[in-house]
Amino acid sequence: MAKTFLQVQKQIEQLQKEAEHLRKKEADGVLSRIKEAIAVYGFTATDLGFGKASGRVAVARTAIAKKTKKSKKASVAATGAPKFKDDQGNVWSGRGPRPAWFKAALEAGKSADELLAK
Repeated sequence: MAKTFLQVQKQIEQLQKEAEHLRKKEADGVLSRIKEAIAVYGFTATDLGFGKASGRVAVARTAIAKKTKKSKKASVAATGAPKFKDDQGNVWSGRGPRPAWFKAALEAGKSADELLAK
């Protein structure tokens, strides 16, 4: 005998409840393992990416930075040095939203290549 629409709907509802129960059970296990790792290794919210770097992570990054010699080009890019500038002294690193002066220059007929800082 073929199933009716209502029978299939009830089966879907039952399977969704079962899936949610399994998801919650798995999530609880994952959460307990995460909490255990946090306790064992002493991670902070900052270490997990919830805030700016400080503590052990900042010290580790500083040590790595001292050991690694960056080329001038890499350090300039990391500091957000101006990539674009105009005649009025406006500058933009090329990161983030385009500033109003940059948009206005493009609308006035300039190209992005013409605004490149040299």
